[in-house]
Amino acid sequence: MNQRIARVLAFIYLALALALTGCNTAKTDSSTGSYAELEAHVEVDRASFTEDEIAYARAHEGYESYSELDELGRCGTAMACLGPETIPDYGEERESISEVHPTGWHSIRYDFVEGESLYNRSHLIGWALSAENANERNLVTGTRWMNADAMRPYEEKTADYIYDTDNHILYRSTPVFEGDELVCRGVMVEAYSLEDNGDGIDFSVWCPNVQPGVEIDYATGEAQIADEDHAAAQDAADDAASNAEGEYVLNTNSHKVHEADCPGVEDISPANRQDFDGTLAEAENMGYEPCGQCLM
Repeated sequence: MNQRIARVLAFIYLALALALTGCNTAKTDSSTGSYAELEAHVEVDRASFTEDEIAYARAHEGYESYSELDELGRCGTAMACLGPETIPDYGEERESISEVHPTGWHSIRYDFVEGESLYNRSHLIGWALSAENANERNLVTGTRWMNADAMRPYEEKTADYIYDTDNHILYRSTPVFEGDELVCRGVMVEAYSLEDNGDGIDFSVWCPNVQPGVEIDYATGEAQIADEDHAAAQDAADDAASNAEGEYVLNTNSHKVHEADCPGVEDISPANRQDFDGTLAEAENMGYEPCGQCLM
């Protein structure tokens, strides 16, 4: 493991500790914090290419290199010297990549995620930079947030630079897996513009593979809505129910409030029965408790 990756792994634990809510990084479950909290922990440093790597890229403009899949089928580092030779031709459209199923892939949908799909087939080196389509060595299971919010702005920055200058950029994208986990914890993206010695582009960005409001099991790729969000949703539902007007029945003896069609209403003595039009919150303010059979 080189020094850069070791530093990335150290950063993972710092970023998760600061940005993720209710997470235990020693396990595979991770519940995310807010978008603002995550965005505060994206950029790391300048690129860390060696002199030999830069020299090789200058001598091999337009080369692309994608690691072989490991024994678990996981992607490794993708590296390229990007330039006019590698970007898609004008009017070229990206081909379908739906047949590729990166490790940990699941089709999971949540209506609060942009586009509803939790996971994207995330290019290590974006199509707009490499014109790579269904290359299984260039696609990882990535959250919508990592793909669109963390990685894409830097891909666009890189592409804009190439279009504006026709210069070349040494680019490296490294997915970071823990142990035998099938879903990477994030992707480290580095870029360095060659003709101007990094004056135009020089960044090293850690892109966490997380999604606000979702707990991800990185060992399998399975996911669920974060516990805190479950609780918040339930609280919101309870509040809505409490403040919704309806027809209820009060038991003035037991001080219970019932739904009008609750079976327990039949057992209320006529002397203790009182019809009530209003909200549960109002009934509770009058000293009545929800029936454990119909309102709990």
